[in-house]
Amino acid sequence: MAQSSAAARKPSAAPTVVLTLVLALASAGLLFLLVHLSPSSPSAHPHPHRRLRLRGAHLRHHQIPFDPVIADLERRLDDREWERLAAAGLHAPGMESAPVPEDLADYEDEYINDAARFNMTLRVAALFPKIDVDPADDAVTGAELAAWNLASARREVLHRTARELDMHDRDHDGRVAFSEYERPSWAWRFDDNNSTSDGMGWWKEGHFNAADMDGDGFLNLTEFNDFLHPADTTNLKLIHWLCKEEVRERDKDNDGKLNFQEFYNGLFYSVRHYDDETSTDDSNGSDAPARKSFSQLDLDNDGLL
Repeated sequence: MAQSSAAARKPSAAPTVVLTLVLALASAGLLFLLVHLSPSSPSAHPHPHRRLRLRGAHLRHHQIPFDPVIADLERRLDDREWERLAAAGLHAPGMESAPVPEDLADYEDEYINDAARFNMTLRVAALFPKIDVDPADDAVTGAELAAWNLASARREVLHRTARELDMHDRDHDGRVAFSEYERPSWAWRFDDNNSTSDGMGWWKEGHFNAADMDGDGFLNLTEFNDFLHPADTTNLKLIHWLCKEEVRERDKDNDGKLNFQEFYNGLFYSVRHYDDETSTDDSNGSDAPARKSFSQLDLDNDGLL
């Protein structure tokens, strides 16, 4: 009877074994996570799961790379194909840039996929202080990001303009005369008045002269950039020319001004700001937002612009 009582009081080994196994498995799992998720030095070879590709400028909605290093690599690819087509006397179809052959991108793709040579973490650390400038407070704001992206886009546009200028600059003096400029091949499919689909005279000599800020009869790089991208210009002479063209194209009664109907039917949706109070929902056919915008523009209140 005493032996039975002693056996009953003796603890079973089964719970102890189970607890030991659970602790061992938990320790092994934690060790696995620490080994595989802890930071390590960059490998000399590309990571098997890291595969980046440079984007050719032929994409319909080309986005400017955030990192200037990547932007420079993509420009080199685009320039090489541009030079190849120029040497062959060819041009990209329509308004699109030429596609970049796969073999041209191989070396650059290998570079950006080599974690030892192109470390993305280090690139972010290097770019951060260049973006955080207004003020430099160790925090990047939306406005600072917008300024960074806008500056990147301007560099891209100016680079393309320089390449375009070089193509038209036959005497290689760093500027373009109107006689040297030949409008893009895609523009010839529009009307006979040397204008775009809505009749705007983008390729006329008047447009060229308006972009010629110093009036010397030639366009330097800045002026030629304004000529190609007039919507982004700060040249007051060109802005005035743009306004005159807008009025001319929508002036149905040829009085040199726009009445409300001419403004509403042709210009209002081009000049309205969708984030201001005048841009209320007009899906019900109301012209109230247009009338408010018209009255703000009509400074002398004569009913004409």
